[in-house]
Amino acid sequence: MSAIKSDLFISDNFLLNSKEAEILYHNYAAAMPIIDYHNHLSPKQIAEDLPLRNITDAWLDGDHYKWRAMRANGVDEAFITGDTAKEEKFKKWAETVPYTLRNPLFHWTHLELKRYFNIDDILQASSASEIYAKANNVLASKTPSQLLEQMNVEVICTTDDPIDSLKYHKAIADKKIFTKVFPTFRPDALLSIEKDTYSDYILKLGTCVGFSIDNADDLINAVQSRIDYFHDHGCRLSDYGLEQIYAYDFSKEEANTILQKRLKGLEISLEESNLFASFLLLEICKMYHANGWVQQFHLGAIRNNNSRLLGQIGLDAGVDSIGDSSHAKGMSVLFNKLESEDQLAKTITYNLNPAQNEVFATMMGNFQNGDVPGKMQWGSGWWFLDQKDGMEKQLNTLSNMGLLTRFVGMLTDSRSLLSFPRHEYFRRILCNLIAEDLNKGLVPNDIDFLGKIIQDICYNNAVNYFKFN
Repeated sequence: MSAIKSDLFISDNFLLNSKEAEILYHNYAAAMPIIDYHNHLSPKQIAEDLPLRNITDAWLDGDHYKWRAMRANGVDEAFITGDTAKEEKFKKWAETVPYTLRNPLFHWTHLELKRYFNIDDILQASSASEIYAKANNVLASKTPSQLLEQMNVEVICTTDDPIDSLKYHKAIADKKIFTKVFPTFRPDALLSIEKDTYSDYILKLGTCVGFSIDNADDLINAVQSRIDYFHDHGCRLSDYGLEQIYAYDFSKEEANTILQKRLKGLEISLEESNLFASFLLLEICKMYHANGWVQQFHLGAIRNNNSRLLGQIGLDAGVDSIGDSSHAKGMSVLFNKLESEDQLAKTITYNLNPAQNEVFATMMGNFQNGDVPGKMQWGSGWWFLDQKDGMEKQLNTLSNMGLLTRFVGMLTDSRSLLSFPRHEYFRRILCNLIAEDLNKGLVPNDIDFLGKIIQDICYNNAVNYFKFN
């Protein structure tokens, strides 16, 4: 590929296909602060606030999106997750980038180069060395908190295990940096009673709360203690990454028997595992409601498909994909149980299979509550769907089946401090979509009216919904 400049396509009006789209984005969307209410950033990295060592660490470590693309391009695993030198890994990524044309990675890569480093060159083999040096020079003088402030990131919510001490969140709060960093309660391990490590995890939880966990009541009390602890440290959200919502019939007595059986080291069946998870999930969701939290459900991934790479690299190796299970019944049963007892918290669901867009959008509409506008949210395009096509389909389906105007907008779901131009990406797509409707006569020709709605989706709705302190 010959040397060309990305400012020919990452221009001021990238993705904006009309004058109206340009006005909506530049005059209304662009300056809105970012609330990134779900990501996997490291609170330790932000608390220590040391400049990143190089762009390879910032870009490639843990980024399974890029890993999948590099594997598809024939790159040896040694240059992806192995111990090869940092610059050599970066060069292999640079060689791959031209082949990501029409993959969202091509857009994200060049948006990030432009926004963080003011680099307009297309990343490719011939430009790799120069871009590596220039980016590293910028990173050497920028700390994580400065990178977040540069992108106008007002709030981020990390993803944290219930037994986390939150010491890094405390340290960040003491620093009083521009970006507020709050924890998110992620209790997947509490539901995974079938795992061999479950008893050890419960012992750690008991140590954390200061009492022994010998039965279901003890476990519920321990979880409540940790939720209270997280709440005191600014947490207002929970999250789950589940293959299904557990909504099987159970009794507390059955759940208690299963728990005690597992704590004695005995094997349990799949049916017992599902029953126990159903019991505990329902109890925890009631706690969220009592604390005024938002609960999030990320549903539909089939994880760890490639056992060889899983064994070689471990979890999050980039061998997960879209599943084809239906989640409608599980959502209906769980949400209805909670709603019938007036204990249904504000809820966001995310689906990974686009064939279920309408399923998720309409299910959330079943449980809306007039006291809280937009209480039940069908979340933004996630993982394999957080690209232009996926975002447009999500926005269109939400518009058809619910209220786009109450949508709480985009998140990164990222492990990288350099991922925040994805909010810009979403905002440009949103503005272009609304402008297309305007030019077709489908919405009023009132830029201020439309601009206010766009600002709500980009920022204001999230402020009102999450109510961070």
